[in-house]
Amino acid sequence: MSFYFTLNTGSSSVKFSLYKAHDKPEFYISGSIECLGPSAKLKMQTPIEQVRRELGPIDHASAVPAIFSALEPFLKGSSVVGIGHRIVHGGRSFFEPTELTPKVMDELEQLIPLAPLHQPYSLATIQAAKQVFPDALQIGCFDTAFHAGHSFPNDAFAIPRHFYEEGVRRYGFHGLSFDAICNEMRDRYSQVANERLVIAHLGNGASMCAVNNGHSISASTGFSAVDGLPMGTRCGRLDPGVMLYLMQEKKLSPEEIETIIYRRSGLLGLSGISSDMRDLEESNDPFAIEAIDYYCYQARREVATMAASLEGIDALIFSAGVGENSALVRSKICQPLAFLGITIDQKKNTVNAPEIGTGPVRVFIVATDEEQVIVRAVAQAHSKSQVS
Repeated sequence: MSFYFTLNTGSSSVKFSLYKAHDKPEFYISGSIECLGPSAKLKMQTPIEQVRRELGPIDHASAVPAIFSALEPFLKGSSVVGIGHRIVHGGRSFFEPTELTPKVMDELEQLIPLAPLHQPYSLATIQAAKQVFPDALQIGCFDTAFHAGHSFPNDAFAIPRHFYEEGVRRYGFHGLSFDAICNEMRDRYSQVANERLVIAHLGNGASMCAVNNGHSISASTGFSAVDGLPMGTRCGRLDPGVMLYLMQEKKLSPEEIETIIYRRSGLLGLSGISSDMRDLEESNDPFAIEAIDYYCYQARREVATMAASLEGIDALIFSAGVGENSALVRSKICQPLAFLGITIDQKKNTVNAPEIGTGPVRVFIVATDEEQVIVRAVAQAHSKSQVS
């Protein structure tokens, strides 16, 4: 038997899934290595049991052999023929799943400054996978690809035009998640899937996307994955004058500013407590309450922005860790949006029901499945390679 393998690399974790390599890949095992660093932890769901294991010091590169070691008893001599990788930034060159050749890897390395919190770790994981599985087809799937084709007003910044031509433009992120949600909507809610959708991917990373007829029209994230909504540790939308102030008046280096806006801001920076919404919801600290209020205010502001870009809204969809599980956040976002036709049933909201809207705009909670998008791309690429 042959298998497909997906790797979804984050700044402090690597999620993985194993699929039986049929024409329609069959899910088999999933898991993650979390808290990468001095005390990493393995979580894995197999067909027979849930595995939890302390791993000790593990970084992104050594996570792949650790995952393979955990999976080896289930492979039983079978081969991994294709591996799909989530890659945050594809720049101007990569708009579809792509084989990760040495030339492609070199091009992706040039994009590290655009996604410093993700791109280096993804490349480290890919290199490790190539060493552990040298004969497997390695395919990159890009978060930016779903947003390719935005109109100029949704793509450009109002700075001298030559910067746009050089690639300083809005790319948009979380595209694999938005793609997965659009697929799920087509399967479960076909009557609204091709209408005007605002999708809210609210997790440790957060962004929104305006979708019409299954295509991205506008995204809250821009040139980098730090723009738009506030996130767990990322600041989101920031007046560029603040950056100048930090450099000129506070004499901070670019590296220090990068640390602030990527790793010390967002919910963590505002609360001083945690980047995890669950921790903040359990706290009575006034800074925690203010952090939640800020997060929700910016989110509902973005819903209105996305609706304007679509010239209306037919459905609002919540997804990812916060979007799928926080009734408080959904309520705080939706309650002031009745003027847009967005109202919710609080009882359904409290139990995370699949559909919670009561007004003319339908409101859904849809679990995202980036891995399903990735493995389909791997299966298609592997099938083509077999024919050729």
